[in-house]
This record gives sequence, structure tokens and C-alpha cells, in this order.
Amino acid sequence: MRTFVTGSIAYDYIMVFPGKFRDHILADKMHVLSVSFLVDSLVRRRGGTAANIAYSLALLGEKPVVVGTVGEDFADYRSWLENAGVDTTGIRVIADEHTASCFINTDLQDNQITAFYPGAMSKASTVSLREVGATAYDLVIIAPNDPAAMVGAVDECRAVGVPYLYDPAMQLPRLDRDQIEAGCSGAKILAGNDYEFGMMAEKLGTSESDLRTRVPITVMTRGEAGALITVNGEEYDIPSAKPEKVVDPTGAGDAFRAGFVAGYRRGLSWPVIGRMASLSAVYAIEHPGTQQHRYSIEEYIARYRANFGDSYEIEALIP
Repeated sequence: MRTFVTGSIAYDYIMVFPGKFRDHILADKMHVLSVSFLVDSLVRRRGGTAANIAYSLALLGEKPVVVGTVGEDFADYRSWLENAGVDTTGIRVIADEHTASCFINTDLQDNQITAFYPGAMSKASTVSLREVGATAYDLVIIAPNDPAAMVGAVDECRAVGVPYLYDPAMQLPRLDRDQIEAGCSGAKILAGNDYEFGMMAEKLGTSESDLRTRVPITVMTRGEAGALITVNGEEYDIPSAKPEKVVDPTGAGDAFRAGFVAGYRRGLSWPVIGRMASLSAVYAIEHPGTQQHRYSIEEYIARYRANFGDSYEIEALIP
């Protein structure tokens, strides 16, 4: 079984303004707003849901195939992913386009002003899962992406019988009830945080508890409270791992999904799968950006034992 990861592939441009936005915005002039913020720093980092998930999967010994669209500025990013162990053959370059880019300006109170340019991501629906080799023996992760691409991936998986993990997350406001219903009804696994489960339940006109039984496997993260995995109605309460420090929570959800899928693919028990996911998320939290963390399998196993005690199952990670 191979893992195909669909979703966004993007650059994040992160800026810091050495002041407070509110001190430079006039409430009575909001209708003619015109402000400019001189920033102290600018950092470009690799991001995007598909690439983030694939990166952490590769750290855990997997060889995921990323499926998506990028611009002509992607060469360095491709090399980075390939050096990490990610298969990039499912990534299509769109001529005369830029890779999707997110511009984030943060002030000293952690307020943010963000602009997102989809660029090549707007063509993600032109990439077919069947054309890149996905079959009924594989697993597809449908992570946040261009909405048309997410709908197309669901349709393809359902038509061919490819099992998939459905994770609409931040694209929930853009998806209508029928699209969410289709994504959930055909999914093998439904993933999201507790807020997103609440949003999905509201759009579908049902309760959260009912939603967690509509799909064979659901995994709902709850921040510091850990996660709840529901398998055919049976619930597993998963504790969170302990971070050594909290630097940047961005990308923790993507790393969590990677840990979950890595354990699932190896056929481990649900408590171990959930704990692997929690530990993977912690590594992302401890570093700036979404792909700055790294570890060896031996380091990962040692830290798993330090957090959750010994488990013979975790030895399955050793090549």
C-alpha cells in the first residue's frame, strides 16, 4: 500500500511588525483604510498541507507521493522534499505561474494580517489520482486544497474504490453541505479538530457524536486535551505528548495526521497509533515553521517511551 497526499503546496512569507496594528488603524476611517507596516524581518518557509504531511511521513520511514500543482519557482522546494524522502512525481508544474504563497504579517500582540495567493494551486483539479497511479490498494489523504481539487479527489476515490482520509479543515467554509456529505460518506477516515467537527456537524444538520459514527474511523484532535479516535463506535481517548518548548503551533495538525497514518499503515493498535500522532505533532510545535523539525527513528522511539511508556508495537518503526 502506498500513501498519496493531496493538498496545498505553498511558500509562507512570515513578517514581524515591531509594534501594534491597532495603534495605526483609525476606527472612524475604516471605510477608507490605507496603512503600510514597515517590518523588521522576513522569512520564507516551505509549507502547504500536502507537503507538511508528506515531510513528517518521510521522517517516520514512509515514502509518500505528493499530488498537487506548483509554479516555476518550485525547484528548490522539490529538492528539499526529495532529499527528505518524499516522492514528488505526482507534482505538476504549471507554466507561467507561482507556487501558492501565504504572506503573514504579525505584530507584537500576535495579531496577524494574512494574504493568500493560490497561484498554481488553482489548477490542482487538473491532476488525476488515477493518472499518478493511485489504486484500491493504496491510501489517499485529501487535505485542504483548492475546493474543486478536493471535490475531484473525493469523486475519483469513490469511483475507483480507493480508501481515503478526508480532512477538509480550513476549506470547510468553501464547501457546501452536499460536498461535505460526499466527502464523509465515502471516507475510510475522517480527521479534524474539535472546532472543525462542530462546523461539519452543523453544516450536515447532525450532532458531533453522530458524525463520529458515520465514518468507520474518525480522529478528532482536542489541543492540549489530546485526541479522540472512534472506530466503528468504539472510542479511544488519546493523551497528548509533552513538548519541551512551545515555539510555533503552525503545522502541528499536519504532523499529527502523518503520525496517525504512519501507525495505521503498519497495522498498530489504536492507542499506539494515537500516541504516535500526538508525539509527531509535538515535534512540529517545538520548531518555527512546518518543516523545520527532524529526528531519527531511534530518537522518536525513545521519546515515545519517555512520554507513554514501553510498547513492543513501536518497534515496528525500525526498518
